[in-house]
Amino acid sequence: MRKVNIGIIGFGNVGSGAAKILLARKSFLAQKIGVEINIKKVCDKDITSKRNVSLSKDILTRDPGQILNDPQIDIVAELMGGINPAKEYILEALKKGKNVVTANKALLAECAQQLFREAADRGRNIYFEASVGAGIPIIKSLREGLVANKFSSIFGIVNGTCNYILSQMSSNNCSFAQALSEAKEKGFAESNPTLDIEGLDTAHKLILLTYLTFGKLVTLKDVFIEGISNISLADVNYAKELGYQIKLLAIAKKEVDELEVRVHPTFLPDKHLLSSVDGVFNAIYVSSDLAGDLMFYGPGAGQLSAASAVVSDIVDLTQDIKAGLFRPTLNSVEDNLVKKLRKIDEFESRYYIRFSALDKPGVLAKISGILAKFGISIASVTQKERQRSQIVPIVMLTHEAKEKNLHEALKMIDHLADIKEKSVAIRIEV
Repeated sequence: MRKVNIGIIGFGNVGSGAAKILLARKSFLAQKIGVEINIKKVCDKDITSKRNVSLSKDILTRDPGQILNDPQIDIVAELMGGINPAKEYILEALKKGKNVVTANKALLAECAQQLFREAADRGRNIYFEASVGAGIPIIKSLREGLVANKFSSIFGIVNGTCNYILSQMSSNNCSFAQALSEAKEKGFAESNPTLDIEGLDTAHKLILLTYLTFGKLVTLKDVFIEGISNISLADVNYAKELGYQIKLLAIAKKEVDELEVRVHPTFLPDKHLLSSVDGVFNAIYVSSDLAGDLMFYGPGAGQLSAASAVVSDIVDLTQDIKAGLFRPTLNSVEDNLVKKLRKIDEFESRYYIRFSALDKPGVLAKISGILAKFGISIASVTQKERQRSQIVPIVMLTHEAKEKNLHEALKMIDHLADIKEKSVAIRIEV
């Protein structure tokens, strides 16, 4: 039986999980694909700490060169994360004629063009299933299962930390700070959760999803990004009263000949399938012309979930090697109907708005007058009971309005003497 040798760089959570699966399922996989997958070397700065998998000492190394320069290693799994030196290791692996598997969404989002071009020039591949949605097979589905389809939109809940926080706020009536603290205690949030809660992790994943669905490789600066750190319990509860859930969404959406690429908290109707995705689970909702609307759902984090996706990529590459095939990393074809990226100021949406106003006659009329001046039509308005002092919350839902007009209106409203806190606006998707 033919043997394919693997080198793993990064022996942390995902790396040790991948090694565990490859060892435990070695004969099972060999029977399935007719090839023995052999872990030849594993590299990490720390090779002494205990993991949940036992490897012989001669397999472990602190020197990545023992993997990159070994002509017997066919596939390198880069599972260390970060930009540097992961980028250099991947480029070197490709130059040495090795295929690459990675879970590194931040690196791919920043350097995809260079890495994919290098892979194509060398006749090698970079597979990256674990970079979005952990074990959810969204990358393979978009590349292969839906290959004949053209897409109109993709909506994703792709950050388990944010989804857990928002779910806890909704179900347990707790503040953002309380939910974040609990997420840290349970290991669902990093000690420094900035990348997650400010939407950057979600944006990295959206860049990859946008390329797979629309064939357009956008950069981080092309993505409008707004995190969840300013979401209050009051807004979560008002959302529920109005029949919505608040979710942090990754959105790529075609509007005529323009493409919107954005990450932000969103009001979703309770009836929408994504509204029921709670806790650390992820889901990606795809609208296609042939297969229709599809939702991919599953745990968006976890050692074995992510490692399962890594092993899937390794098996795919192993089968290609066995058959002597080369399939380009991405066969994405740019949607020629998309002429430009739509700036957020030109974006149009319905909005939820909450004002904190003095409880006195005429305030609502002033607010309504300013909104009308900017062409913003009110769908519904509710004035809540006074919470403290003389201040009352006024909650509105608007009809479709242009983002630029809404912000200009809110700027003017927030300067009114009767408005005591900065107004809150959250976009609505239906």
